[in-house]
Amino acid sequence: MMSTMTNERADSPACATASLGNYRFGDLPDPSKWADCVHCGMCLESCPTYEQTGEEQHSPRGRVHLMKSVGEGKLELTPDLLDPIFTCLDCRACTTACPADVDVGGLIEQVRGQLRQAVPLAGWKALVSDVFLKGIFPHPSRLDWLGRLLKLYQKSGLQTLARKTGMLRMMPDHLAEMEAILPSVGTPVRRKYKHQPLIKAKGETKRTVAILTGCVMDVMFSDINEATIRVLTHNGNDVVIVPNQTCCGALHVHAGDRETGRKLAKQNIEAFQDVDYIIVNAAGCGCMLKEYPELFRNDPEWHEKAERFAAKVEDVSKFLHDTGFKPPKAELNVRLTYHDACHLAHGQGIRKEPRALIESIPGVEMVAMPNADRCCGSAGIYNLTHPEMAQAVLESKMQNVPQDVELISMGNPGCMLQMALGVMKHGRNQKIVHTVQLLDWAYQKEEGKDVRI
Repeated sequence: MMSTMTNERADSPACATASLGNYRFGDLPDPSKWADCVHCGMCLESCPTYEQTGEEQHSPRGRVHLMKSVGEGKLELTPDLLDPIFTCLDCRACTTACPADVDVGGLIEQVRGQLRQAVPLAGWKALVSDVFLKGIFPHPSRLDWLGRLLKLYQKSGLQTLARKTGMLRMMPDHLAEMEAILPSVGTPVRRKYKHQPLIKAKGETKRTVAILTGCVMDVMFSDINEATIRVLTHNGNDVVIVPNQTCCGALHVHAGDRETGRKLAKQNIEAFQDVDYIIVNAAGCGCMLKEYPELFRNDPEWHEKAERFAAKVEDVSKFLHDTGFKPPKAELNVRLTYHDACHLAHGQGIRKEPRALIESIPGVEMVAMPNADRCCGSAGIYNLTHPEMAQAVLESKMQNVPQDVELISMGNPGCMLQMALGVMKHGRNQKIVHTVQLLDWAYQKEEGKDVRI
């Protein structure tokens, strides 16, 4: 018997409290996700961790076998499963490669939820999770203060002092490296537009859209949020900054904390219920928002709400492409390449749209990147939790990044930080940019403004 369930369907509310082999906690994995895997091996070459280790347990096929074995009662939920399940980057490349379209990433996230209940975090990992994932990210006011502290660190001279005196050498290498590529912290758009939640379109209003300001996005990359607003208003969209929105929950779900993920999802579903479009400029966040229905598959009421919510979510590049954006008239005269963020290309199937936006800009010479959809190793906070594997994956990625380009464009903040690290470690003089920034710069030049790339 695969399951101790009797006549319960895998997606029924009762399934939430039943058991499935040795999965005994609520929110059980969906056995239909592993049912179609025939272990053909078509996924192996697509997997970054299998490429680095050559070990079956670190391949999609091997992970599916392990997860299925627990569901069949052949394996227990023990600490031995932590390494293969949590070393997965959740990049979704295996699903793209799979002839049967097996949702390995979705299954990984469900099983992580089970593992985190069977083998709870302890020590410093539990502390970090409680402080950051639960204590800061879900709370915009606390995030705002974190941003203020970072800005103070950067502007007060403390950062210069820390770098010149060698204080950063006291930190683990991977944290010191991340400090070296931190972007300059600006003013979050949530705070900037607190008393002006509606930014009017330039010219005739064609539609009204809301943007997900994000948690890390609005603290570390507020300039990209600003660029997103300018590009949307330039193309006839009124932009609403919804006040009660929160973190999308992706980092929590990736870490196995599905309960917090659901709490954040409910808050966002309610916050955005009166808008028609939810525009996202971070691939990982957009993918998470579209997968909210998966979090509520055992809750019919919230599943229906999540379905309606997910239908409104659009990545900014696809939204602009599909609604007929204005091709810029001003030239940028730059040579660049494009990196496919995993959760944009594999997670949402968005590939041609950002390239079309870039290619519409006069003077841009686009150089194709081999294996552009290969993971860079960022994967949320994977580069902090698994620094050695993240660095190995990044090194492999950098071998494919053309050297004769000035800019590397992409659509995800985590990738931007990781690729900036790769550029720094390879001693290259290349700037990492978000796709929407390119359009913004071209539009600004079109208006006669001085733009320095």
